[in-house]
Order: sequence, then structure tokens, then C-alpha cells
Amino acid sequence: MNYETMEAGAHRLELEGRERLTVCGVEDVERFDETGLIMSTTQGTLVVTGEGLHIGKLSLDGGELHVEGRIDSMTYEDGPGERGSLLRRLFG
Repeated sequence: MNYETMEAGAHRLELEGRERLTVCGVEDVERFDETGLIMSTTQGTLVVTGEGLHIGKLSLDGGELHVEGRIDSMTYEDGPGERGSLLRRLFG
């Protein structure tokens, strides 16, 4: 898949095993550490949890993020345009 040819605002997840995740359509990374990642995407807030996570590549201009490590879960917290309920629970 050539990510450079994806339409602006397009959202795509690609998980290789449980060790490499590529996300397209990323607008902002709100929180990151080795056990979790919270990002705003064109389709809502995406929460990724795991262990030993690290960002291999981040291009907010292109909306692309590569994460490596053991990925345990990926959850959408809300839809496009909605924000904050998970963040309020975590940090509120």
C-alpha cells in the first residue's frame, strides 16, 4: 500500500502481528508513553495500549504514525468532532 497516494483525511489502520501498527489520518498525538498512546484521528480518538511501545515515525503533515512494541488493544473513544470523555476520565 502506498500511503502517499491516500486522500487527505483518509483513515487507515494496519497491524502487522501485534508488533507494528501504522495509522493514517492522525491529526494529533495527545499522550504517549511505553504503555499507551492517545491520538486524535479523522475518525475520532484512538487509544492504543500495550508494552514497550515506541513511535518509529510520526508525520503530522502527512497524518501518518508508526508504532512498534507489543500492542494489546486499539479502541475508538468517540467519533469525528467529539473529544474528551476518555481524556477526562484519565486526566480529569
